[in-house]
Amino acid sequence: MLLYRPVGVTELQLIEDLNWCAFPPRLPIQPIFYPVLNFDYAAQIAREWNTKDPVSGFAGFVTRFEIDNSYATYFEVQTVGTRGLHDELWVAAEELDEFNKHIIRPIEVIACFYGPAFTGQKREFSTQFDFN
Repeated sequence: MLLYRPVGVTELQLIEDLNWCAFPPRLPIQPIFYPVLNFDYAAQIAREWNTKDPVSGFAGFVTRFEIDNSYATYFEVQTVGTRGLHDELWVAAEELDEFNKHIIRPIEVIACFYGPAFTGQKREFSTQFDFN
């Protein structure tokens, strides 16, 4: 199953520190890890939320990754807005280590958004993988 995850600057650095193979543990205030099922939804969050959020570093990145289909059926799709657009999986924080073991290919960055308050160095990402 192809999934997307919008992240901010800090989470992106943690993913890079994990060699693009896993998502970092959740913070105590983050009981759920929620990858989304389509690019448009991930881009909406990265562009409209992360770029305005100081905790995200005023930047949003859309990551794309794949988990094996048999494991994906363990999770019920949750709709948090418009069905088909705002669909996501809810992974309990304590299940994230197991979830990471089912990532098939390296996590890649496929879109970057920077807000007006962003002060860091804008990054370019050239590693893209064939998911076909």
